[in-house]
Amino acid sequence: MPELEARELECFLVLGEELHFGRTAERLYLSQSRVSQLLRSLESRIGARLVERTSRRVRLTPLGASLRDELAPAYTALLDVVEAARARARGVDGVLRIGFVGSLDEDLTGLVRAFERDHPGCEVRTVEVPLADPFGQVRDGDVDAAIVLAPVREPGLVPGPAFSEAPLSLAVPARHPLADRPSVPAEELAGHPLIRIAGPAPRYWRDVQSPTATPGGRAIPSGPAAGTIQEALAMVAAGRGAMPLCLPTARRHVRGDVVFVPLTGLPDSALTLVWHRDRATARVRAFARAVAGAVQHEAPDAPVQGAGAVRG
Repeated sequence: MPELEARELECFLVLGEELHFGRTAERLYLSQSRVSQLLRSLESRIGARLVERTSRRVRLTPLGASLRDELAPAYTALLDVVEAARARARGVDGVLRIGFVGSLDEDLTGLVRAFERDHPGCEVRTVEVPLADPFGQVRDGDVDAAIVLAPVREPGLVPGPAFSEAPLSLAVPARHPLADRPSVPAEELAGHPLIRIAGPAPRYWRDVQSPTATPGGRAIPSGPAAGTIQEALAMVAAGRGAMPLCLPTARRHVRGDVVFVPLTGLPDSALTLVWHRDRATARVRAFARAVAGAVQHEAPDAPVQGAGAVRG
């Protein structure tokens, strides 16, 4: 079989993502004619067409789609192996800026300390990322990577390993009718307005963090929008709505005028590492491996006051 060229594989995978020769050329800093040349060369090696191109659209052939799906994880793994060898050869030195949402908890600070201990030439600087704009600083390059709430469906951003998962609680005012409940089923949210998250966070992401409908399809009333967790909790305390938060976050924000009641019937909240695909440096990849190696699923602590609610 003719020897494969790494550049051909990279070009094909990027084209498989973009389905556009111009954008592929821009990402790879090539001319469109060079992209076409690399594609033709790969198709010649394979012995069949991988891409169909018309004046209106570009799409993968069934063989091309199959090759992309099988090749992508293997190619990424190959890059990781090479990058790991390069990092070991020169050390992962310099400054790594990691964003976080809310508060800097013990799990993240412990991970940062362990990472700096394993990579003494690298300094990790943690930067708070606004709840209302979890992806902006990663997209703009203000941070190298960030640990944010899933899901991540942003063009150009790569969701990496999960950092943690945890069940949800519902923040309600201390005198709220649900405050003394042992738990609240998600279907009951239809009777209570929820604090929303302000933009520019994308709509799909905001709707996951503060749903607009119950699992059964009943509409959930909308409360005011908040840009930070502290702002949202102040609105909750003032009786302007309830707010879903993961249990670990709830326990880090205990206050006398807000009660956190376990919320059932919704998927666990998940934190994941995310970075820009065009800025995956050795430091970012090394930190992603550290996160993957330290993945742990947080279990809820023992119930408080016998009812499972977290109180001030």
